[in-house]
Amino acid sequence: MLRDRAVAEELVQDVMLELWRRRETLSGDGSAQAYLFQATRNRVLNHLRHLKIEQRSEPEVRGEGSSAPPADAALVQEELSTAVQRAVQALPDRCREVFELSRVHGLKYAEIARALGISVKTVEAQMGKALRTLRECLAAWLPDESG
Repeated sequence: MLRDRAVAEELVQDVMLELWRRRETLSGDGSAQAYLFQATRNRVLNHLRHLKIEQRSEPEVRGEGSSAPPADAALVQEELSTAVQRAVQALPDRCREVFELSRVHGLKYAEIARALGISVKTVEAQMGKALRTLRECLAAWLPDESG
């Protein structure tokens, strides 16, 4: 999960140390192996969560994060809004109808299926098609996912 042997060993050592500290308060009715696996897994997930928080806050710590929006933020937002509207309007009729009922009106797939007289599977397929198409049309506006 960590792809770093040294960190993994350190976290396992922390779990073992914590187990040793709590040895007198732990009940003997559970499986020690299950406890160790679960405790280690939780410790790793907490470590990964902590790394993500550090990565997100790194620009602010270095002073790169600016609290003031860029001067052209309103213009960029307006351009994005227009691009989204155009992309939605370019969807096939049924696809656009399903997308708008879900995303604009907040209906659940079952409610959309009942309202349009189609199956839930058809709603799922139409939403998948709509999202794929929108992702392609709006690729220039989406963050780069390669990094």
